[in-house]
Amino acid sequence: MIQFIGNKFFYGILTLLGVVTVVFLLFNVLPGDPARMMLDQREDSEQLERIQKKYGFDKPLTTQYFYYLNDVSPLSIHSNSEDDFTFLKKGTYSYKKLFSVGEISLVLKYPYLRESFQKNGKKVSEVILETIPNTAILALFSISIAIFLGIIFGIFSAIYKDTFFDRIIAIVSTFGMSIPSFFSAILFAWLFGFVLKEYTGLEMTGSLYVVDDFGEHIYIQWRNLVLPAIVLGIRPLAVVIQLMRNSLLEVLNLDYIRTAKAKGLTNYQVIKNHALKNSLNPVITAISGWFASMLAGAVFVEYIFNWNGLGKEIVNALNTLDLPVIMGSVLVIASLFIIINILVDIIYSWLDPRIRLK
Repeated sequence: MIQFIGNKFFYGILTLLGVVTVVFLLFNVLPGDPARMMLDQREDSEQLERIQKKYGFDKPLTTQYFYYLNDVSPLSIHSNSEDDFTFLKKGTYSYKKLFSVGEISLVLKYPYLRESFQKNGKKVSEVILETIPNTAILALFSISIAIFLGIIFGIFSAIYKDTFFDRIIAIVSTFGMSIPSFFSAILFAWLFGFVLKEYTGLEMTGSLYVVDDFGEHIYIQWRNLVLPAIVLGIRPLAVVIQLMRNSLLEVLNLDYIRTAKAKGLTNYQVIKNHALKNSLNPVITAISGWFASMLAGAVFVEYIFNWNGLGKEIVNALNTLDLPVIMGSVLVIASLFIIINILVDIIYSWLDPRIRLK
């Protein structure tokens, strides 16, 4: 087990290194001077030179890449000199010094995602930490809806195969997979937050935390979660229904299921004790992929419903060319993908004994 997890983390680190490389190269070919973006209207020649030297913007692209890699890596090279801006140093982030060689130290720290261009030097990590909990809550509620309803409707669709109920579920599932999320968001916001507001009590837009009219207190408004969670869960719900149905039908045709039925077990006992567990593998694959993509793909839903999450923050960063926020968000999302995939592989080994941990 330890070797299996270690191998997965090793390949995950290689994948993340590739993501860092692609993200850095992609955003460094964009026009514009990052140092001027950081200073905005407060630009002067002395500050501009200091920023360029601090972040290595005056260096060749390869040197800038290694500086960025040094920033985002938990193990970093740290300059002890107060006049040397080759590597970021004390005051930029918290760290623990491991050992020193001359003026250079190897330190252990949290990944440093640099500072926002548009938020008065606010750290990107702080921006992400403020917004990602809202996105995580939205994604969790959405995927919970998809799992609960998807498995139930998938099971009934398999039990009542080729009936009217099965055909209706198939049509609804296809319809749900076909509609883009941004269109669903607009439709649901207009229908349930405007036309039927008198009956639903829901708003067209709104985030989880709401400030009162006097601006003194912040309170949680759970009803603002309903519409974006449903909209974000529609497509994974449709996928889970179809996967659960097809997987369960396949398992029900296996020899050991026929043996269980020959022993006199009821359909309920066969599905509950034998078929359900072994039919969940493709469903878990879909759930893991959709949950990770929700953290990244909630952009349009959050923006339309004015939900203050990471997706909305990414849209704002794109509109203002706040490159560090965009780059940091992509790296965080990629890390979540890797972690979720590792957890899914471990769950696979529990669900299917044929899978060996190597």
